[in-house]
Amino acid sequence: MKFCLALVLSLMSLACAAADDLAQRVPAAVVSDPVRDADHPPRSAQVLVPSHGSGMNALFYLAGGAGPHPTMVLLHGFPGNEQNLDLAQAIRRAGWNVLTLHYRGSWGSPGAFSIRHVLEDADAALEFVRRPEIAARFEIDTRRIVLGGHSMGGFAAAAHARADAGLLGVVLLDAWNVGATGDALSRVAGAERAALAAREFDDLGNSLNGATSLSVAEEIVAHRTEWNYLSWAAGLVRRPLLVVGASEAGGAENRRLADAVARAGGKVTAVTVESDHSFQDHRIGLAATVVSWLETLAPP
Repeated sequence: MKFCLALVLSLMSLACAAADDLAQRVPAAVVSDPVRDADHPPRSAQVLVPSHGSGMNALFYLAGGAGPHPTMVLLHGFPGNEQNLDLAQAIRRAGWNVLTLHYRGSWGSPGAFSIRHVLEDADAALEFVRRPEIAARFEIDTRRIVLGGHSMGGFAAAAHARADAGLLGVVLLDAWNVGATGDALSRVAGAERAALAAREFDDLGNSLNGATSLSVAEEIVAHRTEWNYLSWAAGLVRRPLLVVGASEAGGAENRRLADAVARAGGKVTAVTVESDHSFQDHRIGLAATVVSWLETLAPP
């Protein structure tokens, strides 16, 4: 870890010390399997998470041991080629349930994809894990729910967290500032915007239904002001926040968000990793950082 977020006065030393501690610790769950509990083995369960009339494809990674367990909802990015399932497995080994899902219109989930729908789908996922019958069936401790997301998923996690005081914490992994991208796209139009969108969003393949690179570009241009997460700091101060940025991608923008939340009085741990947007050469380090931070919220 090369960077500690510079905060003002005492906040600076506290945040940097916390980030250093996370960088130096490698919890056992990151590098070794737990002792198997024969009575309560870990398992997975496919579920359909309802959102606005559609059932989103989702998978629970359910922790071993007697429950109820703390639970993370882990949101993937755009379009979702990287799902961070290795991270989900490490978090489960640490004693947490993890719910992963595909938004409406993505990767076979019915419906049409849009960024607006992603925000609604994140809300629906949190409502789902808190339903009494779901919490009982999957041994979820509804008092200990963390929302995490990578890239667009981090954007959606931050958007949801502003109005959800019941979260135990929030994890943002190189969160995409959709509004800032919308600002950049707004400076061009017509064929030039279409070409820029095609270059920016060049990994869609057949992953999305009802959306193209240009339709997504037009949507984020239209909402560029309200979707700039730098204006959300005041709404993110009510629960602990872990921000992990990537130096070769959104690290600077993630640093600005963490700084803004800390200045507004939030409890922020911020780390910038020397890696790309998917942390492709830092997977074990990423898991160590996230799991170490989670253990400060819910000790194993």
